[in-house]
Amino acid sequence: MKSFAPKDLTTPQLHSYLLSAVAPRPIAFASTIDAEGKPNLSPFSFFNVFSANPPILIFSPARRVRDNTTKHTLENVEAVKEVVINVVNHDIVQQMSLSSTEYALGVNEFTKAGLTMLKSDVVKPFRVAESPVQMECKVNEIVKLGTEGGAGNLIICEVVKMHINEAVLDDNGAIDQVKLDLVSRAGGSFYSRAKSGFFEIPKPLSTLGIGVDALPEDIRNSTILSGNDLGLLANVEKLPSKNEIKAFNCGFKNQTEKHQEAKRLLESEMVTEAWLTLLSE
Repeated sequence: MKSFAPKDLTTPQLHSYLLSAVAPRPIAFASTIDAEGKPNLSPFSFFNVFSANPPILIFSPARRVRDNTTKHTLENVEAVKEVVINVVNHDIVQQMSLSSTEYALGVNEFTKAGLTMLKSDVVKPFRVAESPVQMECKVNEIVKLGTEGGAGNLIICEVVKMHINEAVLDDNGAIDQVKLDLVSRAGGSFYSRAKSGFFEIPKPLSTLGIGVDALPEDIRNSTILSGNDLGLLANVEKLPSKNEIKAFNCGFKNQTEKHQEAKRLLESEMVTEAWLTLLSE
């Protein structure tokens, strides 16, 4: 494994490693206005949600690595402490990317990217009409993390109004992640389309799993079952009963065959069947 201290790397090198390693990242499509009311629109992938009560989002327009200049978004929220955070789905990803071009001060990125300015209800900056979820925010605080190129500026925002396109809701009124079709940012020029990679894992909070340490030794030390396989097996609350095991006839002759079959079953999330296979005589 290659190891190094951040101080031993150039800022561009460290920046590249961090953005490639911490990925994918959600995108804040941030709409702001300057003191004269001129709109600005720019995407930021140093972004996430940090609280629901109060509803807090944080994004960070970092100082440019190459020349240590600041971005118009940062300058705008310092002047007018309001912002609209629009989410980015696959339908607008190319326009979002175009808006990240470093146009001159005062140039309207909405116009350049061909996106529609939609008047907000509470704050002054415009919403992106094409975005499926738009969050009007007031800026509570700006935390400057440094003064050199690459230093972040945490924009701590409180959501004061949220708008959701009904087309991305399910029958229960919740957001359908597949319909939402978000995209996220990775290193270099790479993006990720969430819809293509969704999978579900039952939350351990809903059950009290027995834990990997409680697995039989031959299963825990299996050369066939992976760490993910063991995690699935260990998330059950209890093992099958002796009667259940006795009633199950897997027909495998040795441990290797049973572990191979259990792995196949776990790939289809058939955890109970996998356990019965492993414990059968």
